[in-house]
Amino acid sequence: MVLDLVSSNRCFGGELRKYKHQSAALGGLVANFNLFLPAQASSKKVPLLVYLAGLTCTEDNGAQKGGFFGAAAEHGIAVVFPDTSPRGAGIEGEDADWDFGTGAGFYLNATHPKFSKHYNMLTHITMEIPQVILTAELPIDLTRQSIAGHSMGGHGALTLYLAGSQPNQYKSASAFAPICNPIKCPWGQKAFDGYLQGGVAEAASLYDATELIKKRTDPVNILIDYGTGDNFYKQGQLLPENFLQAARDAGHGESEVLVRSQEGYDHSYFFISTFAADHVNFHAKFL
Repeated sequence: MVLDLVSSNRCFGGELRKYKHQSAALGGLVANFNLFLPAQASSKKVPLLVYLAGLTCTEDNGAQKGGFFGAAAEHGIAVVFPDTSPRGAGIEGEDADWDFGTGAGFYLNATHPKFSKHYNMLTHITMEIPQVILTAELPIDLTRQSIAGHSMGGHGALTLYLAGSQPNQYKSASAFAPICNPIKCPWGQKAFDGYLQGGVAEAASLYDATELIKKRTDPVNILIDYGTGDNFYKQGQLLPENFLQAARDAGHGESEVLVRSQEGYDHSYFFISTFAADHVNFHAKFL
């Protein structure tokens, strides 16, 4: 598995690298990711924070606008920024809408025959990228991983934390304006009906954080922020209250699941960059 360095930039005493590789999980397509390595990585292996971006984004949005690097450098945490979907699969209809297909992989493994060869972001994130990092002998301790994300990526962070391909792969999860209950919102319903042969019914037990938290009896470490000025929150796409209620009903108190409403903030990277350091500091406690 060959990993090619595309670019490198000095950043907060460390280095931001862009890599590309041929992805078996994505049907042989070329995949990109950004990786921030703090200065501490020059002398020892460092823990890893995975950041999953939202609809229409690429591997660059979080790296360029997220504001994670100052706190990550301080704590000696590497941050990886994968892409949000396969690119160039050539599937009919994958570029027809902004909220489905290219740029909208929803961090699942597709079971609909039309998409199942390429749309396997769950495997790509949880298994393939760590294997690429290991094979390339990058200075990362894969026994210490946490995960964060925004919007669709917040959905990904919560679901991969709660029910990813490998149990307890991530020490903690955080999310900015996540799609918390996707089987009950238009974005999620559209994605699941398209990618999954069983549609929303198949997604409920695998890819809905509100359904998944109901079944978790062991302690969890979750932080969620959303803005009261977020139009997608107002439209009912995010539904953080549903997740919070399910978590409390399952016995997860504020020490395990903290959901914060941030007055007046919207869905943008201005919001994310405002609270990015809080999220890195949160994960540092577990890494």
